[in-house]
Amino acid sequence: MTGRGVPADRFSPAPARSHDSNGHTPDRLQPRPLDRPEVDPSQRNAFARPQGVSGSFDPDEHGLAARGIEQAPPPPDALVQAFGRPPQSSDPLQRAPGEKPMTPETEPDPALWSSGDRDPWRDPAAGAILGPPAVSEEQPDDDGERERGPLLSAREVIFGHRVHPRALAILGVVALLVGLAGGFLGRITAEEGNPLVNPDVTLAEVDQGSGDRPRGAVSQVAQRVVPAVVSIEVRIGGQGGSGSGVVIDGNGYVVTNNHVVSMAADTPNAQVSTVFHDGTRAPARVVGRDVKTDLAVLKVEVSNPTVAQLGDSDELRVGDDVIAIGSPLGLAGTVTTGIVSSVHRPVRLAGEGTDTNAVIDAIQTDAAINPGNSGGALVDGSGAVVGINSAIRTLGSGGEGGSIGLGFAIPIDDVRRIAQELIRTGTVRHADLGVNVKSVSDGLADGAQVQNVQDGSSAAGGGMAEGDVIIKVGDRKVGSADELIVAVDRHQVGERVPVTVVRQGRELVLDVTLK
Repeated sequence: MTGRGVPADRFSPAPARSHDSNGHTPDRLQPRPLDRPEVDPSQRNAFARPQGVSGSFDPDEHGLAARGIEQAPPPPDALVQAFGRPPQSSDPLQRAPGEKPMTPETEPDPALWSSGDRDPWRDPAAGAILGPPAVSEEQPDDDGERERGPLLSAREVIFGHRVHPRALAILGVVALLVGLAGGFLGRITAEEGNPLVNPDVTLAEVDQGSGDRPRGAVSQVAQRVVPAVVSIEVRIGGQGGSGSGVVIDGNGYVVTNNHVVSMAADTPNAQVSTVFHDGTRAPARVVGRDVKTDLAVLKVEVSNPTVAQLGDSDELRVGDDVIAIGSPLGLAGTVTTGIVSSVHRPVRLAGEGTDTNAVIDAIQTDAAINPGNSGGALVDGSGAVVGINSAIRTLGSGGEGGSIGLGFAIPIDDVRRIAQELIRTGTVRHADLGVNVKSVSDGLADGAQVQNVQDGSSAAGGGMAEGDVIIKVGDRKVGSADELIVAVDRHQVGERVPVTVVRQGRELVLDVTLK
């Protein structure tokens, strides 16, 4: 039985008809004729195949062109080279009808799961269902507070329950012993790493008494102090220099001027020697230097040296008798006498050929001081060292004209503080105001006028401004730029100091924390 609309020519030829017993041939069921409606001529012209083309694909281009069918123009050579098929390829761009693809078609992805016909994900008509909450609500206690559990001990937190308390105590004792041993070895290693410093040193001060000397006492003072003053010789190749020094500690520490040893401080092959009063010569090593106060400390390996007694320079008065001891012009053990000509005299030191750039709050004396006295002792009537001789004023060129009664020494109070810090750490920190100043005077008062204030400095933090004239730091009056330096240097780093300034004719007191 055939379906409606199926053409008759699609069926294979009918077999030979069979005949019944009477010889009649039964009628065979035939398909209904196809109903083919007439096609509109305008649609035929628009959508019909060209004449002579029976299929949907005809590779015979020449045949189409011969039949008057227009073809697209050939593509440009550039497009052919970029997108065309390889020269030796004969595969067409379109497969012929019935041609199988080159690669097998992939199978459809299997379902992620199979949950039956009533799965809401597979049933678009399934309704929404509200499920239980993700976290169940906990019912609070009667009093509204949760019950706290027991707290863990330190042993449970660190070791759990696997360490016995007795073993824990033994472990703590062992850790304590290891820490003590490590600290002891670290101290020894630190001391051996820098054998020149001694963090436990303390330079003592002696009682000077009244300072009055009976007649002939100079010789007694000289006998006690001269053995504590040494000559210092510096050799670098064929060049050399000399000066003086004072033994200030029984471990062989000697204080001198920085400009005496600065040429040898950073030179590997330099030789620094000390010569004692009895002729003993011993090599010396530089412990530390401070260019801002022109002081340096040396270490000499000698046994039982004579140590000078350090006095109090703040007790000096103008007119007090003093003795200068040193090695002027290489003459060791030279003793000269004089008086204190002035105190708190700001003097700028800048030794030629050295890195010294210091301003000292000097003791001025008329005791004869000459080149070679630098680093020697200035002693009062009781035999206590009250200063370290450092500079002279002369009428000759280059400072080589000899003494004219103007000598300057660093006060022993400053020497004690700087030398002790050099022995302990090897370096010294100085308080800094953080301003650049110049000396000014209006005929009635002198001071140091601020030229600029450094950003983040102590002065900036205290509210100091450009143009202010500083006339006082703490209790010390300031009359010049050099005096401002020595006034600030007398204070410690971190100390809060009142600074008096004149701003637009009015005095102001600024609280400055020195850095």
